[in-house]
Amino acid sequence: TEQQEDREEQQEFLRLLETVILTILLSIIILITVFGNLLVMVALCKDRHLRKKKTNYFIVSLAFADLLVALVVMPFAAIELTTGQWLYGEIFCLVRTSLDVLLTTASILHLCCIALDRYYAICCQPLVYRHKMTPVRVAVMLSGCWIIPTFISFLPIMQSWNAIGIEDIIEERRTLTGGSNDTSCVFLVNRPYALICSAVAFYVPLALMVLAYQRIYVTAMTHVRQIETLQRAGSAPVTGTDPVVTVRCSTRMRIETKAAKTLAVIMGCFCLCWAPFFITNVVDPFIHYSVPWQLWTAWLWLGYINSGLNPFLYAFLNRAFRRAFLVILCCGDERYARQGSYSHGYTHRWFTQLCHLYLLQSS
Repeated sequence: TEQQEDREEQQEFLRLLETVILTILLSIIILITVFGNLLVMVALCKDRHLRKKKTNYFIVSLAFADLLVALVVMPFAAIELTTGQWLYGEIFCLVRTSLDVLLTTASILHLCCIALDRYYAICCQPLVYRHKMTPVRVAVMLSGCWIIPTFISFLPIMQSWNAIGIEDIIEERRTLTGGSNDTSCVFLVNRPYALICSAVAFYVPLALMVLAYQRIYVTAMTHVRQIETLQRAGSAPVTGTDPVVTVRCSTRMRIETKAAKTLAVIMGCFCLCWAPFFITNVVDPFIHYSVPWQLWTAWLWLGYINSGLNPFLYAFLNRAFRRAFLVILCCGDERYARQGSYSHGYTHRWFTQLCHLYLLQSS
């Protein structure tokens, strides 16, 4: 009666409040992701110093992939989550899902290429790095980051290869959600697709990145010990070694090691955000698809959030990006450009004086 009506009104109010809060939260995530990745792309277009580094071509392509996630994947996922139904038909459900898999895989392949680029830059000599990472090879790697994901996204999903053998389970899941093919976007995968897709999109690239960064860490620590030994020796040059070359190598190693640490943090955040989803993606087909949809949704949006994290990691951990962001956000205020130039000039003068000091000591 009256108490029951009050209880229903209260429940309706709580549902409305939950929907409003969820809509605001998801909108903030989407806007931050769009703004941050656009900022990265604009920074690389406007700052010629950033364009000189080959790694940054992978970074801008990664930012473009994350921007597409925010523009063409996250909004539809947010609408489905807040309204409780899919409003765009079965075909567009497959297209949206294919784009989701494509862009997710492209992101981690970009990070794999960045790790490979850092490996050649730090673990090899400069001439070897220039020989390995030619403009043509960079273009081929970038093309692979976008082409390879199509073979586990649009091709199998649009052909419904992921649903072979589990058609009855998918129909049952649609019935439980109370919708038809046009009003519900149910995406389940069979065991072969789950294993192959997860391996290509996450586990194999992750293994390659771990190996690359392990080698980078070992090489960096070796050079750090060499620098410390040189400092303890009172800056005395090593016999038979060109002191200027030694200083140049030491300076180069400091710069490259710091860049590697920055990119390792970015990679780590990506893995922490997407590992729960891909672990669940492999396990779910083997436990009769019993993972609750709420857990799936939480893991999926945790992965989406990573697309908005990368620009802030650049801003806090990379001085060159931080300066470029400040110039853009302050409407091209030249003070920040002059500050960057001053820092570069000061570093160059310090480096020159240090080389002269080594030459005087060795003469």
